[in-house]
Amino acid sequence: MKILTPVFALKQALRQKSALSSVRHFGASGDVVPTADSMMALSKEHWLDSSTGVYKNYVKGSFVEAQDSGTFHSVFNPATNELIGKVPDTSDAEFDSIVAKAQTAFEDWKTVPVQQRQRVMLEYQRLIRENTNELAGLITLENGKTIADAKGDVFRGLEVVETACQAAPLLLGDSLAGIATNIDCISYREPLGVCAGIAPFNFPAMIPLWMFPLAVTAGNTFVLKPSEKTPGASMLLADLATKAGLPEGVLSIAHGGKSTVDNICRHPAIKAISFVGSNAAGEYIHEEGSKHGKRVQANLGAKNHAVLLPDASRDATVKAIVGAAFGAAGQRCMALSTLVCVGKTQEWIDDIVQGAKELTVGGGFDVGVDVGPLISTQSQERVHHIIDQAAKEGAQVPLDGRQKGNVEGYPNGNFVHPTVLANVSTENIAYREEIFGPVLTCVEPVDTLEEAIQLINGNPYGNGVALFTSSGAAARKFTHEIQAGQVGINVPIPVPLPMFSFTGNKASIRGDINFYGKSGVQFYTQLKTVTTNWPVDENTDLGGVIMPTMGKK
Repeated sequence: MKILTPVFALKQALRQKSALSSVRHFGASGDVVPTADSMMALSKEHWLDSSTGVYKNYVKGSFVEAQDSGTFHSVFNPATNELIGKVPDTSDAEFDSIVAKAQTAFEDWKTVPVQQRQRVMLEYQRLIRENTNELAGLITLENGKTIADAKGDVFRGLEVVETACQAAPLLLGDSLAGIATNIDCISYREPLGVCAGIAPFNFPAMIPLWMFPLAVTAGNTFVLKPSEKTPGASMLLADLATKAGLPEGVLSIAHGGKSTVDNICRHPAIKAISFVGSNAAGEYIHEEGSKHGKRVQANLGAKNHAVLLPDASRDATVKAIVGAAFGAAGQRCMALSTLVCVGKTQEWIDDIVQGAKELTVGGGFDVGVDVGPLISTQSQERVHHIIDQAAKEGAQVPLDGRQKGNVEGYPNGNFVHPTVLANVSTENIAYREEIFGPVLTCVEPVDTLEEAIQLINGNPYGNGVALFTSSGAAARKFTHEIQAGQVGINVPIPVPLPMFSFTGNKASIRGDINFYGKSGVQFYTQLKTVTTNWPVDENTDLGGVIMPTMGKK
């Protein structure tokens, strides 16, 4: 493995101009508009096996044909249901080999000074900016979200890379001199070793970028398992990281489904696991990983509420709720999926319905589209089932998006149009379950802010919540009494910027150390404390059978 000396870094930077042309053959961001065909061409040129259509793994800085494990997961374009390729389950032997290479790389990488690791991230953020169009296009191809939303996906991940460019202050330890005669104490943060990430389908760029940039800048090596539904963006991100100067073996990609997850949870060399996804998967990974001695952080499901007070700005609030509820087809863990109307704001539901009707549903590559398809036909069927069942259980449906096959040009797409459910009880399936679709659940109205707080605090999830009001007193009361980890006051999706941390709570997280920011650095490092004794007199007693008190008698 090459150590990043300043001379090596300079030479590598000079090589980037020619090396990058093989990736950025569609031109720098801003020069081109991605299309499904151009993104398929990019995938086939680099990480899709031309003869089998199987995605390659990423090992030691190269796309490597995966060993045949006999199990594959199909990747479809959600707007058309056309097959893009097949993701293999990484075989046990190949997984062991990938981790072994990461272990070997760690021994050198951990000795590279942090300022040089930061310089790799500085180059990396530049390359991400230059390839934003390609990354966004891959996200739209495999996930279905609009190009504008996909660019936001990339940008929110890029912000974490920017934080990694200045990680050194977050890695500082503590020291105290003279804790006893001739004795000083110092603590510092050390990397853990090989870490792993298990990413979801709904943010193919942002979530991987929440994980490995901080982990590797802290001195770890990293094995990433992208979602088997949306692997393309991770493939390009990994290759760009190598081109930015990340040495071979520091970042690897191992594809697969549950068998790869099990290998991550059980492999003795993997020290920490980051996960974002469903509750069922997250609970399993947290339990299985912890059982095998690993540090685990898992962001799980959510039921994010918006509370409307009558003194809020009606037009601005309605617009914010429409965007937060139906953007990305509701496939966000921070989507505002539940509305709590206080008093006369129940009347605002008509405005929300009208705003939702004006949204354009279609393919993510098309200009002017607001809501793309769901990730799969199974997701589409599940959302339809929940709407059906919610209506049977007494919910009103002032806006019904269960039409099938009526998006022009996309007869086979996984589309659900924006849907509004009203007067939903807390016992209704639409309130009890995370729908993960473009469905806004308006619960039965309440009379006071206190009732709204009580309702929300009774929900098991604690990811995010928003209050819309013009009252500072109401906002302060809500902020201090609500039991959710991320609170927005007139902010519909209160995802913290990377100088903070993602702080969902209750059933929305397992593990006690959060993603990115200070918490992220703490998760990927461990403290070592050194106590030193340098006596002036060679005859000084260095201790014996009596418990040391580190103080004079």
